[in-house]
Amino acid sequence: MAESEKQYVLEITELGEARPSGRSDEIIIAVSPSFGVQQRETIVGLSHAIVVRELAAGVEEEGFHPRFIKYYNSSDLSSFANEAAKLSGSGISIGIQSKGTTMIHQRDLEPLDNLEIFPQAPLYDEEIYRMIGKNAARYGKGNTPEPVPTLNDQMALAKYQIKAALLHIKETELVVSKKPPVDLELHIKEVVG
Repeated sequence: MAESEKQYVLEITELGEARPSGRSDEIIIAVSPSFGVQQRETIVGLSHAIVVRELAAGVEEEGFHPRFIKYYNSSDLSSFANEAAKLSGSGISIGIQSKGTTMIHQRDLEPLDNLEIFPQAPLYDEEIYRMIGKNAARYGKGNTPEPVPTLNDQMALAKYQIKAALLHIKETELVVSKKPPVDLELHIKEVVG
């Protein structure tokens, strides 16, 4: 069976409230409220299981450790990615919304600043997510990597604008403003068709 024909399911277990880490080789991968639960794939149908697998693989290929955290208090990417960077032992995080929009953040930046942002989720595939993971770990090492090449397609923006808005509304419905972030344990299972 070809990789593109395989189906994967992401199983998520919440481990408890997330706390700051002293682990300097850690990159936090922060996910939004409905990631892997109410929404299980990006705006173009890429499974969240594949997305986290590739982000984690990129981080690990650079010798760093991925740590997964879910944020319930906001669906705003810049907000929860910034908060995650402050918990990360390396000071670097990757934030990802359920629709696939992604950001690399650093602890000493303001929420609306970031190291890299990937706003055109309809254009991202497994390779791009792996490259994002690698670059986050490179920032964690104190390097200044070349930014991940971003694609730009104005037609994609027009084609997915309404769907993106609806997905964001669904995401925001699950926000619980006072709920703290939680550490996650993720398992990816292959589903036989």
